[in-house]
Amino acid sequence: MKKFNTVIFDLDGVLIDSKKNMRNSWQKVKDVFLLSQSFDEYFRFVGYPFEIILNKIGIFQNIKRIKVLYAKESIRNVNYIKIHNGVIETIRKLKKNKINIGIVTSKDLKRTKIILKKLKIPIETIICPKKKLKGKPFPDQLLLATKKLMSSKNKTCYVGDMYVDYQAAKNARVGFIFAKYGYGKKKSIFKNIIKKPRDILKFTL
Repeated sequence: MKKFNTVIFDLDGVLIDSKKNMRNSWQKVKDVFLLSQSFDEYFRFVGYPFEIILNKIGIFQNIKRIKVLYAKESIRNVNYIKIHNGVIETIRKLKKNKINIGIVTSKDLKRTKIILKKLKIPIETIICPKKKLKGKPFPDQLLLATKKLMSSKNKTCYVGDMYVDYQAAKNARVGFIFAKYGYGKKKSIFKNIIKKPRDILKFTL
């Protein structure tokens, strides 16, 4: 089994369970903008940048206004977000053993920081989408994370739960570990799999 000295986590589904938060936030968006797309349609593409999800489900108008409202509702519904069992203990053990850790997420930086602070998740290196930094499945975010963490790609892994996470890792030429307990479906191409957060330790220590 290959060992990594740098672990980069996806956020939704991997460190936290935010599905109820997303469902409530999407319902508000549907009500205000009179959209027909269901939450299940939206949720199929979780992991992609928000604007891309909207395009994939056939929404091409009011993108900026929808994004602002969704983010506002997501913050208002932050209490619906729960941390997965074992996350804090796992992060502490990784840090104790000098493993570099970071987060690459499609969430915006403001919401990500609010969530990490509320749930007391001690990860400082956070890479979110921004101008001139393409989101998943492009490798840009992961490449920036490896640079900030001063890690080599062959010793870095990305822990994700969606196919788009695998694509981003492959494009960045870093390892990929599938979080089976997350939102996505297991595929035969996923060779490294964890069933709970602390399972990541066997790939590092």
